[in-house]
Amino acid sequence: QSWTRGMSYCLHSESHLDTGPIYVRENGKLHVVNQSAGSIQNVTPKTRPFRLFSRGFSVELCLNREDDRARRQRTDHFIFTYTKEGNLRYSAKTLFSLVLGYISDNVDHIDSLIGFPEQIGEKLFSAAEARQKFAEPVTGLRALQKFTEAYGSLVLCSLCLRNRYLVISEKLEEIKSFRELTCLDLSCCKLGDEHELLEHLTKEALSSVKQLLLKDNCLSDAGLRRMTAPVRVLKKGLENLSVLDLSCNPKITDVGIGYLLSFKKLNCLDISGTGLKDVDAVVKRLQTQIGLVPSKVPLKEFDHSNCKTEGWAEQTILQWEQMIMEAMKPQDNLKSRTAALHFYGKTHRTEQVVKCKLVEAETKASGHLQFYKEKVQNSHLPLKKEISSSQELKKNKKRALAEQERERTSKQKHLCLTVEDWDLLNTY
Repeated sequence: QSWTRGMSYCLHSESHLDTGPIYVRENGKLHVVNQSAGSIQNVTPKTRPFRLFSRGFSVELCLNREDDRARRQRTDHFIFTYTKEGNLRYSAKTLFSLVLGYISDNVDHIDSLIGFPEQIGEKLFSAAEARQKFAEPVTGLRALQKFTEAYGSLVLCSLCLRNRYLVISEKLEEIKSFRELTCLDLSCCKLGDEHELLEHLTKEALSSVKQLLLKDNCLSDAGLRRMTAPVRVLKKGLENLSVLDLSCNPKITDVGIGYLLSFKKLNCLDISGTGLKDVDAVVKRLQTQIGLVPSKVPLKEFDHSNCKTEGWAEQTILQWEQMIMEAMKPQDNLKSRTAALHFYGKTHRTEQVVKCKLVEAETKASGHLQFYKEKVQNSHLPLKKEISSSQELKKNKKRALAEQERERTSKQKHLCLTVEDWDLLNTY
């Protein structure tokens, strides 16, 4: 009763506004407030229209207009599906998917991902990749570096860029951010001896590369000297290299092949189409010093089918390539098949056979110069005591030398080489 009196008093004090009758529902019944007496009467409401607000009164719905993109994202909190009967059904997204979408939209602001689980990191990378965050000029590089620092080879373990020199020139810094690659294919890219990417191969970030394909890259003896200098002097760089393709580089001579003798773990080598002067001397040198023998048949390691782009960033590389190709040709020339592939989901690059027409004749003239290391078969002969004792002495000497080598390499790993040091190193 006191509440109704207060309400009627307020209405009476603002009697200059023609608000009309006020209805109140109490205990399931509708009552009208008598403004003159301040009491409630149980009467039937009149059917005549009344004005709730005075003339000139307007209402405006105000939204936060500072970030239109965030406002659009708030409408994406539901998943709409259809039932078997054809009815529209919606369900709210999980909190994890909402947070994942928000972080992927602001992935360039992440400080570090070191220590985060790999499962969450992969989902976050896929969400950012779907939004093409890694294709942006500045923020994409910064976001990609955060993932490569934390997850290494999971982001990309194998990279195939053969005949993709435009991708290398446009996305060089992004390519240099990849770490712990095991396979790198740069065939037919015409990089030359002074390219920045070849200098990056000698860095410690790519010391895990085991398969390197540099077919038809205009390399010479000077480029091989720079590429092998860290291995020859500091036992660093491409020391784990096992497969190397240097075919179709006519400027490489006998002197350049001598630099390759520092790769002690090399198992397969292709120097077809190079400018060798004394082939027999080179073959004998490779066989006696690093145990490589010439192959009579083409090796499968050099058919350019084993090296493919593999890792989380596989679709990112395809996005870079598609953006560059679309920027080069007019939009009218786009094929409908390409548009259909974009519509139905992820696209896959069609792998083609690498052909270097400029040096194909020289390669046929010089023949295939492919080398491999023969596997040592274990002998099942009985061992004598003298042989076993001598082998133990050799093993002890090897262990002592290995420990000294570990100490020396561990000290060298902590060394930070400057630009002047690298220039001095490349002179060797």
